[in-house]
Amino acid sequence: MKEEDLVNLKKWFDSYTRSFYSTNEEDQRNIMLKIEHTHNVCANIVEIARGELMTDNQVRVAETIALFHDLGRFPQYAQYKTFRDAISVSHGRLGARALVQQNVLSCLPDSEREVVTKAVNFHGAFAIPSVMSGDTVLFLELIRDADKVDIFRVFIDYYESPPDQRATATAFGVPDTPEYSRIMLSSLCNEKVASYSDIKTENDFRIMKLSWLYDMNFDESIRLLLKRDCINRIINKLPQTDEIRTAVDMLRKYISERLRDDRRN
Repeated sequence: MKEEDLVNLKKWFDSYTRSFYSTNEEDQRNIMLKIEHTHNVCANIVEIARGELMTDNQVRVAETIALFHDLGRFPQYAQYKTFRDAISVSHGRLGARALVQQNVLSCLPDSEREVVTKAVNFHGAFAIPSVMSGDTVLFLELIRDADKVDIFRVFIDYYESPPDQRATATAFGVPDTPEYSRIMLSSLCNEKVASYSDIKTENDFRIMKLSWLYDMNFDESIRLLLKRDCINRIINKLPQTDEIRTAVDMLRKYISERLRDDRRN
């Protein structure tokens, strides 16, 4: 794809998302949250791709995927007033459908159009489908990392903002109490990604975010989180019990060992 194709796709995205603007302050805050998130994920994916020494064309394709990865969030929120797929619809599927129905990617070669559409559709899956292969897997790995890196920021901002300035659709709807679930902590200790279905409190939600470190595909993604101090800022919101400190120490050891031989770290 050409640079001018990406420029035109960005113009289309701006026009499309403006159609969801609302005079309702809360709704508008949630829409703007996703627009800001999209721009940040675009920046993240470019930084990760370049850090992994990908070609200029690969970087452009990656940024296109990032631009549209949450396209389905806008009709999702308009209809359901939530960003939770589990209680509404798959935002990835909605986004991919919009790209196809509106022929948004007509400027791209068939192979790139297919990769972008599949990456948008499946970026939010718990794991990359085993039927995927080649470039599709590579770009799915990129968008999943770039997305997660900014989701760390989104939830840190939520925790640190005054209640009247929070984007309400960010909330998971569980109590912010001192408790946390043993099954969530077990995932962190055993280098596994914790499940949304086991979340009972905000602390569980924080632990789940930390468990995402085990699912990062590229070292560059972890470096971005370290540079922005995202990991420590979430850890500091957890109760400082002995078992949490032990789990956190294991996480830090994993990060250190993974990046130990990287001279850029």
